[in-house]
Amino acid sequence: MNDNLKEKLSLLPAKPGVYLMKDGHGQVIYVGKAQRLKNRVRSYFTGSHDRKTQALVANIADFEYIVTDTVVEALVLECNLIKQYTPQYNIMLRDDKAYPYIKITNEQHPRLDIVRRVQNDKAKYFGPYPNATSASETKKLLERLYPLRKCRTLKKQVCLYYHIGQCLAPCEFEVKPEAYQQIVKEISHFLNGGHQEVVADLQEKMMREAEALRFERAKELRDLIAHIERVMEAQKITVVDQVDRDVFGYYADKGWLCVQVFYVRSGKLIERSVNMMQHYGDPAEDFMSYVEQFYFQQPDVPKEILLPQGVSSDALADWLHAKCLHPQRGQKRQLVELATENARLSLEERLRLLERKMDRTLGAVIELGETLGIPMPHRIESFDNSNLQGSDAVAAMVVFVDGKPARQEYRKYKIRTVQGPDDYASMKEVIRRRYTRVLREKLPLPDLIVIDGGKGQLAAALDVLENELDLHVPVCGLAKDDRHRTSQLFFRDEPDPVAIDRHSPAFYLLERIQDEVHRFAITFHRQSRKKTGLSSVLDQIPGVGPQRRKTLLKHFGSLKAMAEADEAEFRQIGIGPKLASEIQTYLRTQHKPGGAESSNASVSSPDVGSFP
Repeated sequence: MNDNLKEKLSLLPAKPGVYLMKDGHGQVIYVGKAQRLKNRVRSYFTGSHDRKTQALVANIADFEYIVTDTVVEALVLECNLIKQYTPQYNIMLRDDKAYPYIKITNEQHPRLDIVRRVQNDKAKYFGPYPNATSASETKKLLERLYPLRKCRTLKKQVCLYYHIGQCLAPCEFEVKPEAYQQIVKEISHFLNGGHQEVVADLQEKMMREAEALRFERAKELRDLIAHIERVMEAQKITVVDQVDRDVFGYYADKGWLCVQVFYVRSGKLIERSVNMMQHYGDPAEDFMSYVEQFYFQQPDVPKEILLPQGVSSDALADWLHAKCLHPQRGQKRQLVELATENARLSLEERLRLLERKMDRTLGAVIELGETLGIPMPHRIESFDNSNLQGSDAVAAMVVFVDGKPARQEYRKYKIRTVQGPDDYASMKEVIRRRYTRVLREKLPLPDLIVIDGGKGQLAAALDVLENELDLHVPVCGLAKDDRHRTSQLFFRDEPDPVAIDRHSPAFYLLERIQDEVHRFAITFHRQSRKKTGLSSVLDQIPGVGPQRRKTLLKHFGSLKAMAEADEAEFRQIGIGPKLASEIQTYLRTQHKPGGAESSNASVSSPDVGSFP
């Protein structure tokens, strides 16, 4: 800990507030709140911590703090600052997710809508529905049952919805406010559990239609009943009472935190949400940070919030003016335990999937080492060349660590010493440049080098490594077949290809490495060709810059046409007679029309590359 931090720690006040931890670049990496700043901030730099907190503390180069009057003010300020800075080590609701509600608009002719924000506009809101599909299905069902208008602006005449009984057609007929009040009342009753009464009424109507031999109408009613039961049953699990509440549970393991939220509305569990994230602090504190951000700028706060035992919620209760309970018995505790158990199962499932993915990746690396008879190649570096008939020759290197690409370590090379299409010499140059620097700067050596090419390219790389640099690193080469697919694996100077199952994880890993280095090399080659293509002939002429060069090529299409054009054509694109004369004089003396360069020059060149 530096002297600046020690001095600032000694001056911390014993008051509530928010602290901001910064790294060496001045970036905010963590935001926290405290009841006593003096005790809380000092705790990071004293005593022992787990690995995650040690990683945070190791990156702290400075801190700032803001004093507040109360812990509640600190809580709100903390949420604001987390949204502003998105610190690396904080738990965050990064997607800023807002759940959908069904809204009955407060208009002369109300309609149903799905919104994501509850506003103080005297409209009626029902929800939330964390499953957007569920909200949409429920809205469609209500529109079939209750004849509110569907259009955002009234039409000039009645539409199809009026003729099928799903709209009162206020565009053409007068609708009394009492009719709308009754419909809104019925919708509210329906969503609060009264759909069973609607189903019973529809069943009675269906029987009457069937007895009157109107079977098509009876079938329509039967399908509507089935639709109501499917939509509404998918949303509810009846619980103890008619109270709106949110139920939270969490589980933490191996640096991951899973939070489950059950949404209970009017005594019914309508939906749940699952959120999984990496965390760096104490699980209980990070969980409460999540809950606080969950309600930040959220107007729809239920009467009760049920939380697990062992977390502090006093500041949250004061802030939200809601009951924050930690139930110890009864059905409320069972709900919290159910949410916690679901969080545990979800996190364990995620960790198993991550472990399987890691096993597949590391398994491929281990298998590759066994196939080649070398220790497990943790670090693999792969090389490929790219050129167009020897011009604009480049090379690229990609790095894989434990079977995964380490893109920050990729490197590009422009070939400097090779003239013409000589892949072997190009490979020697890039290998020489790369590992001369590795030795000079004492960079980590790879456990395996993969060359995109057959025996020739492999021999060129070995010649530089062993004879020039005295490096004895395992090297293999990947040859391709006529269809440009990976077909053979050569190792060191062994004359025959290595036997490897084409469907094995090790072979798939080699294919992925070869595809990645090929992609990286050809992308760099195309970028280089755009900068040094045939249009660069014009760069030798004073007064012709990149934009004017682009305009000339776009207008004339080729150097030949440019050299043979008259003065009027240059004037059309804003080039005066003096510059036009200089351009044509240069082209005629240095690049004779009809010659190889001028006759082939055009706005674009073919997008091709040659690969070993």
